[in-house]
Amino acid sequence: MTPSPDASILSLRQATLSFGDRPLWRGLNLELKAGEFLAVLGPNGTGKTSLLRTILGQQQLTSGTVELLGGPVGRGSRDIGYIPQQKLLDAGTPLRARDLVGFGINGHRWGLPVSSRAMRRRVDEVLESVGASDLANASVASLSGGEQQRIRVGQAIAGNPRLLLCDEPLLSLDLQYQRAVSELIDEKRRELNTAVVFVTHDVNPILNMVDRVLYLAGGQFRVGTPDEVLRSEVLSYMYDTPVEVIRSRGRVIVIGAPDGYGAHDHENHHVHGDGGHH
Repeated sequence: MTPSPDASILSLRQATLSFGDRPLWRGLNLELKAGEFLAVLGPNGTGKTSLLRTILGQQQLTSGTVELLGGPVGRGSRDIGYIPQQKLLDAGTPLRARDLVGFGINGHRWGLPVSSRAMRRRVDEVLESVGASDLANASVASLSGGEQQRIRVGQAIAGNPRLLLCDEPLLSLDLQYQRAVSELIDEKRRELNTAVVFVTHDVNPILNMVDRVLYLAGGQFRVGTPDEVLRSEVLSYMYDTPVEVIRSRGRVIVIGAPDGYGAHDHENHHVHGDGGHH
């Protein structure tokens, strides 16, 4: 069943998350609709991964509420697909690509297992849909980082989730694979009308896919379109220091954001940074 276009998939109301006595963000109100692509940006230590953990039911909010499809969040929801940060597997891991995708189909299903023939057919379909049929029986540990991420996208979408959480899925990939993996995620979003929450250091590979941005910095947040949020005056206010946002040839470059970058070229990292700003 295709969710209705205006269905609220994820809802955060007055959500506050603190680390000790330091609020990472407070009073966050966010409604995410079916098929919407939200990029989560900001420097390290601002609670981007913690936001995903909250949605996954692994971390409690300090105050406020988070709901998935109108109900409370819980661990192991079949409505969520999750692509973790890139972790290369040990060379000795005897896991094949098809095994990893298989976990995405029945890894958290209680009750009767899927018949092995139906399961094999579904795994083959998923591998084909992410362009990885030829990798089906390869040891995952033997694959390149980009190939592994392709398989992880397959694992995450295998159960036709309503919400796809992506935690820095392009980290350590070269430009060609960044493009391939982000286009694959976008293609699956459109195909399944899945909402996407995409945590990233660099918005440029996904800039033309993003509907809205959630920018976290200095205990504050801003939500809006990339044009509304990625602006010199907005980021300067959030960081409480002059920050310049330049648009050049379809890319966004942020200069002067201390302690990390949220949407810019790697060579500008720490341009004016003091390294210790929170």
